[in-house]
Amino acid sequence: MWGTTYVVTTELLPPGHPLFAGLLRALPAGLIALAITRTLPRGAWWGKAAALGVLNIGLFLPLLFVAAERLPGGVAATLAAAQPLIVAVLAVTVLRERLSVWRLVWGVTGVVGVGLVVIGPNAALDGVGIVAGLAGAATMALGVTLTKRSGRPSGVGATAFAGWQLTAGGLFLVPVTFLVEGPPPAIDSTAALGYLWLGLVGGLITYILWFQGITTLPVTSVAVLGLLSPLVAAVLGAVVLDQTLGLIQLVGFGLSLAAIVAGQLPAPAPARDRVSAAPQE
Repeated sequence: MWGTTYVVTTELLPPGHPLFAGLLRALPAGLIALAITRTLPRGAWWGKAAALGVLNIGLFLPLLFVAAERLPGGVAATLAAAQPLIVAVLAVTVLRERLSVWRLVWGVTGVVGVGLVVIGPNAALDGVGIVAGLAGAATMALGVTLTKRSGRPSGVGATAFAGWQLTAGGLFLVPVTFLVEGPPPAIDSTAALGYLWLGLVGGLITYILWFQGITTLPVTSVAVLGLLSPLVAAVLGAVVLDQTLGLIQLVGFGLSLAAIVAGQLPAPAPARDRVSAAPQE
């Protein structure tokens, strides 16, 4: 679902207002989720939900859009694909997990694969855009890791949990959006359809599924699934915008899919463990 964001933004939304798009993606979805569940945080979870919402949404979306505006889409997507590598390191420092060479190798493979799919031969680099892209990947990686560590309060479902964070991130974006972009753009029927898609599908539905996945799967497996987003964007670019995928892009596609699948599998046991586990004669 997140892979549809690029084509929706370029084909349906008014240009020059990426933060407003992020605001409409987060705040209405969060308020809808709160209205459906009628569940608010309690005690320490007011602060936890606010912090996680700012990391996962409020900070991540502006950094994402800055990178998208200052860099070619392929470069921005490749920087975002570094998230599994950052999560693998944070899992050691924050979650006290053992460093997994398996995850690191497949994380690097995924970044290379995404790069082959989406970076063109004339990709330009911009210092501010690169910093924003890496900071966005690091921000969401930290948010995902801390979300995994904190878990969900007992009796609180994924819809309410997503609603807390979407609302917190959206409220954080309100002053940022109007300070940076000024008044909102004129919204015609085409733009309304795009904002509706981003809010209901790219916001409400996707984040409910995302936060449910974070609490169910290992955090490193969740992070690798994020590689699907630029791959879906590339496929939609070929189907909807008549962009071509050559041999190099197809090889990169295969590498990325292999990394995604491998990221869901347990790391193979070291050779000495296999030997010690073998039956003795």
